[in-house]
Amino acid sequence: MDLALPTEGLEKYHSRAQMARVATEAWAAANLFCVCCSSPRLTPSRVGFKVLDFTCPHCDGPFQLKSQSKPFGNRVLDSAYSAMIAAIISDRAPHLVLLHYSREAWSVVDLTLIPKFAISESAIEKRKPLSREAHRAGWVGCNIVLTRIPPDGRLAIIRNGIAERPSRVRRQFERIRPLARLAASERGWTLDVLNAVRELRREEFSLDEVYSKEQALASLHPANRHVRDKIRQQLQILRDKGLLEFLGRGRYQLVNQG
Repeated sequence: MDLALPTEGLEKYHSRAQMARVATEAWAAANLFCVCCSSPRLTPSRVGFKVLDFTCPHCDGPFQLKSQSKPFGNRVLDSAYSAMIAAIISDRAPHLVLLHYSREAWSVVDLTLIPKFAISESAIEKRKPLSREAHRAGWVGCNIVLTRIPPDGRLAIIRNGIAERPSRVRRQFERIRPLARLAASERGWTLDVLNAVRELRREEFSLDEVYSKEQALASLHPANRHVRDKIRQQLQILRDKGLLEFLGRGRYQLVNQG
């Protein structure tokens, strides 16, 4: 994988933002591969698709590219709040590709892929409506809160200028792919409990330790009055999906990512 951004023809653009957009999209078209299948390339979408940037020519997997010169923090600016929530509920959201590039070296530094089924409603943060003076007064956008996405759902393709082998990235994707078979209405709870488990920072943990996250989970799901019951249910689902192993007597272990 060539990490250098293409620069040919960029001299005709006056804005560095335009240059970066053209360069990163051209780089992605030449280097991105599909994690859902064995396709070594993605196909750029037709001009005018606001959310969809690339599609896999073999499996039709949808991908959205977001690029910036600064490392991504805890939040990623996204589209309209209502549209994003509707896309998640209907399972129409694209896989998200986050590209961090160096403006000085004109090269890719980090590239992270977040499978579409790893983004739940809990990870979508509503922004304040635009002011009455704004061109789109009252429009409500959203942020994707990356810290509400389990680390299992943030797949590093390039880290600190070093590219992972596609085969390893695809293995990581396959490990969490069983979550895609859950109904979108149920998947949010599963992802939030998995994230709570990851926040314990322990390979082996107890049910009581997960219960310590009860208040945080309740705040994400205020309509649910039986949070502990839901936690136990989701731990069983995570076990059935191969992400956890039940050790007995209220103890669990994360399955090695491999």
